[in-house]
Amino acid sequence: MPDQDPMKNTACSTWITDFLASDPPRSKSLVMTIFGDAIVPRGGTIWLGSLIDLLAPFGVNDRLLRTSVFRLAQEGWLISQRDGRRSAYTINPPSLARFERAYRRIYAPLVAHWDGSWTFVIGAAGNISAAERGALRKELLWAGYGLVAPGIFGHPASNADALEDIIVRNGVQGKLYVCHSTELPGTSTRPLRELVGECWDLSEVMAGYEKFIARFQPLLTLLEQAPQMDAEQAFVIRSLLTHAYRRVQLHDPQLPVELLPEPWPGTQAYALARALYRLTYRAAEEHILATLQREDAQAAGLAPWFYERFGGLDG
Repeated sequence: MPDQDPMKNTACSTWITDFLASDPPRSKSLVMTIFGDAIVPRGGTIWLGSLIDLLAPFGVNDRLLRTSVFRLAQEGWLISQRDGRRSAYTINPPSLARFERAYRRIYAPLVAHWDGSWTFVIGAAGNISAAERGALRKELLWAGYGLVAPGIFGHPASNADALEDIIVRNGVQGKLYVCHSTELPGTSTRPLRELVGECWDLSEVMAGYEKFIARFQPLLTLLEQAPQMDAEQAFVIRSLLTHAYRRVQLHDPQLPVELLPEPWPGTQAYALARALYRLTYRAAEEHILATLQREDAQAAGLAPWFYERFGGLDG
């Protein structure tokens, strides 16, 4: 029997095996997670062979990975570049701003506060086509807006730049009404804060955060008691952590803290994700860099903004 790698954490190996057996990530979605978490901070481009090597510990084989990146390219997320017989993939520039916003919110502290106002997006019936309306609805819901009434979407902490990107990308400039609204003093009105209950059912989001905590809190305890792990284990754990947390965040409308139920499990989930990320990111980066350098000796280093994740990684 061969000697066990002294850097391998047996408990970590067991946790990883159990996680992948009970909740295996879909390969296409996992590719997106690894691009956002590991590749974009190093320039955003990776050779296909290196990507195959990075995905192998998750049980994603060569054929499945090739299918996943082909579909992501068809959907406009990735573009391929060829150099002889080799292929490299990078984020498609037109999708980069949306991609970066989605991943920035994963690592951002929960500090949004409410000023008492809402932003409303109103699409009058005769202004936009049915196809434009359907695409816009999908994008606004994905961005966290709630459906206030037919054709009216709202959010109490809207980002103007993100909203403008949605409008331009869907080709509906000048076709929507966008307004910033507050309660009108002197009128018998319901408080605007109660509109949250009309727009969102937060119970599923809360359940998602609670499931995340139940899955990853034992891992934090394990790593605090026996922190030694090899670089590949750290990479797999960091990737599974980011992937699971991203899945919950996709359904979180990112409301201001004053409008969230108490206690809000997202606060505990964020603190847990931050603690685990800080424990694994250095060793994970060793594995990522070593994998990239096998095909590219001049693989790009980490961008300085990487160390701003989760409020600061003390890089």
